[in-house]
Formats: sequence, C-alpha cells, structure tokens
Amino acid sequence: INASFNCLDRHMGTPVENKNAIIFEADDGTVTTVTYKELLAKVSQFANALKAQGVKRGDRVVIYMPMTVEGVVAMQACARIGATHSVVFGGFSAKALQDRIIDVGAVAVVTANYQLRGGKELPLKAIVDEALAMGGCEAVTSVIVFQRTATDVNMVPGRDQFMHDVMAGQSSECAPEFVGAEHPLFVLYTSGSTGTPKGVEVSHEGLVPMLDAQIDAFQLNETSKSLFYLSTNFDASISDIGTAFLSGAALCIETAPPQEIAANLTQIVADRGITYMDI
Repeated sequence: INASFNCLDRHMGTPVENKNAIIFEADDGTVTTVTYKELLAKVSQFANALKAQGVKRGDRVVIYMPMTVEGVVAMQACARIGATHSVVFGGFSAKALQDRIIDVGAVAVVTANYQLRGGKELPLKAIVDEALAMGGCEAVTSVIVFQRTATDVNMVPGRDQFMHDVMAGQSSECAPEFVGAEHPLFVLYTSGSTGTPKGVEVSHEGLVPMLDAQIDAFQLNETSKSLFYLSTNFDASISDIGTAFLSGAALCIETAPPQEIAANLTQIVADRGITYMDI
C-alpha cells in the first residue's frame, strides 16, 4: 500500500488527471491552479529530490511550512518514498519545534523562508535555525527551504538548500514505495498545552480506509470543491487533503487569517463554489 499512490496515481489515464487538484489563493489574492497530472509530477520531482538528499523509506521528515501548494507536495512526496512526515504548526516556537524534531527522530526539515499572514512576512527558516542550534537535533542533515517570498535568509552551507534547486533536473516520475499496512505514514503531535506533546503515529492502512468511508459519508466526487483553511498540523486537515485527492475533488486552499475567514465565510463559499468543508 502507498497513500500517495492511492491519492494521485489512481486518477492517471482518466478524465480526472486534467482536473484541478489544488486551487490556491495566496495572501495577495493571486490564484494558482494545479491539475492532478501536474501535482503528481511535482510530487515525484520532490520525492526524487528527497531521495537525492539521502532520505529513504522509514526516515522521519519534519514539515514546518505555511499553507501552500509546496506544503502539500512535501507531504505527498514523503508518503511516496515511504518516509514518515510530521507537520509542525508554523506558529510554534523554536523550542516547540526542537522538541518535535528530537522526539520524532527527524533526519530532514522542510520549511519556507517566510510565511505571509495578513500581508506580513513572518519568519520560518530563522526559527528552524534557532531550533537546530538548541542541540539534540544532530540527526538532521538536510534543511530544504521553499522560497515563499523574495526576502533573503541565512543558508548554512552543506545543510540548507532551496526547494527549487533540489528539484531542478529531477525526473517527474517516481515509482511509489509500496509498504506494509502498518508502515507509519505520519506522526501528529498534540499541542503540548497540558504537558509534553504526545505523538500519534498513523499508518498508510490506518488512513486510507478512513478516508474512503468519509468520502462515502460526505458524498465527495470529482465535481466537489473542498475548502482547506485549517492549519496543516490538525487531524481535520489530513482528512481534508486525503478525501479531496482520493475522490478526485479540488482542494481549495484559503490562506486568509482565521478571523477574516470567519467574518467572510459565506462569501468565500459562494465565490469559490465550495461544496464541502470542515468546521
């Protein structure tokens, strides 16, 4: 089994391959669309890039990114090569990030130089640097940085590389690494607000049947549009991404601040033609 194969490869050779898998609306209102065929190519390229960095089946990768197409690509790419990913909320501190890097045993971190919220640049790479400098993260040998904005960041030679650089020249084909049913797909941590964060490990087999059941219950299909606005480290976000891709629906990524989404939810749903969302 391989969750990435179930999400993407199943649509190749069908009319769904040319439908939008992702509709991303950036902070400035710019809209980017990615078809299922294009998404599989991006995921395969990044999967090959991860392998070129030495990431292999069974390794752990921390994803500390904003809500972007590239964040989704990173999650799918890890699944594709049999690596286990753990998404950490982009608002968490360096200490919270360090704790999770150590606990999960990460060998690589995928991040962005900055994230944009409400028109403001908020640092991510600098927080990764601070977390790694705290110690205990020596297993991390690779930091891959998505250049979300044009603002420069510190890049450590021999460890840090930009996402577009590691993907350049990589093949857009990457055969999925089929794994056993209990092979861990991702580790999701509690917030830690009541003590030490606890990681919950979810397997490929544990996720896919649940998503299939949700698709049936919510009647999702290739004509559906699913609103994705929750932080990617929430379990509901895993459901939103997975049910959209398994059913051939469009994942509509909304990056506005939560307060703005709440105030304009009815308009957002109407303007974007949303047919499904989690609340």
